[in-house]
Amino acid sequence: MTDATRILSLRTIVLLLFFIVLVPMLPVLISRRWGWWEAWVYAAVGILGFAGSRLLAARRNPGVIRERARFLDHENTEPWDKVLAPLVGLGGLLIPLVAGLDALHGWSPALPLAVRLIALFVMLFGYWLAVYAFLANRFFSGIVRIQTERDHQVVSSGPYRWLRHPGYTGSLVAYFATPLLLATLWAFIPVLLLALVLALRTALEDRTLQQRLAGYEEYAARVRYRLVPGIW
Repeated sequence: MTDATRILSLRTIVLLLFFIVLVPMLPVLISRRWGWWEAWVYAAVGILGFAGSRLLAARRNPGVIRERARFLDHENTEPWDKVLAPLVGLGGLLIPLVAGLDALHGWSPALPLAVRLIALFVMLFGYWLAVYAFLANRFFSGIVRIQTERDHQVVSSGPYRWLRHPGYTGSLVAYFATPLLLATLWAFIPVLLLALVLALRTALEDRTLQQRLAGYEEYAARVRYRLVPGIW
């Protein structure tokens, strides 16, 4: 193993620890509300959901684990995704950051328990859909690229029977439920900005796949909607 490989591997590990462990804990850490059960549930769902999905994927599709672990190394990433992928990561950071600041300073009014519980179930559904897509798609990369060295093929099973980009749909559902679960209306600002970035990324990714992935045009003709059933 070269020094460059060690550095890249260490950088990947640090990024994963930051985004998967520290970021979900930001609402609690920033607000210092140690009894805030909704924030603890939010953190637990994010951390355990990531760990559990990767363990399942390692058994089912070990290649996708290697693909995602090397997301910093790939040279054929689509140029526009070198901008959009970091913006998606930034949006995922800003939501819990704003939630923690909101709770610390009391910017938002309290929400009824029923609203927070409904939001929790909606968020869990979003996570389930995203994980389902991840496990169903052995080419589920962290960046947009045609994986020619892995014999990239169209995936039409699992949630891909209903939507062309169900992973993004599940993520958006979870994102929009988070401000209600954490009673932080100000967090809707980064959520909306992130939704715009994901919509743009979906459009560009879908166009790339139709142009460069064999069989995707036929698949897109069968599965009409990209992101939102009945709308787009």
